[in-house]
Amino acid sequence: MDNFKIWIDADACPKDAKELVFKSAARLSINVCLVANAYIPIPITPLIRFVHVDQGADVADQYIVDHVSEQDLVITADIPLAAKVIEKSAIAINPRGEVYTEDNISERLSMRDFMSELRDSGMNTGGPAPYGANDRQSFANGLNKILTQILG
Repeated sequence: MDNFKIWIDADACPKDAKELVFKSAARLSINVCLVANAYIPIPITPLIRFVHVDQGADVADQYIVDHVSEQDLVITADIPLAAKVIEKSAIAINPRGEVYTEDNISERLSMRDFMSELRDSGMNTGGPAPYGANDRQSFANGLNKILTQILG
């Protein structure tokens, strides 16, 4: 698939996940585009590019939605972005290895909204667990599975 690209919602993507993508890109000659509103260092290679977007809520997300193509892969922990990616027939996976699908995205959006309401009411819901070795391994497995399916 010559035009296949991996997009990374890079502002909050863990370094370990980005490094796994960089290694896969080099091994399989895949183009990668990181999008963020703050500078992120990337390897010097024609396969990987960085797009700096303006500050603001969802500016990086909107850039990805505007440029992603069908069957591209987007790496994001942002559930609303993942939902828009799925609507465009692209693939979305979070840095912990969970693949977002048409079957699970509505549930994820509902849970996200519920947790947001709890936080808005003053309840301390905590944050996500620290990114660890198990998350890295789950992401590596999920990424490899997707790349094998897409690239054969």
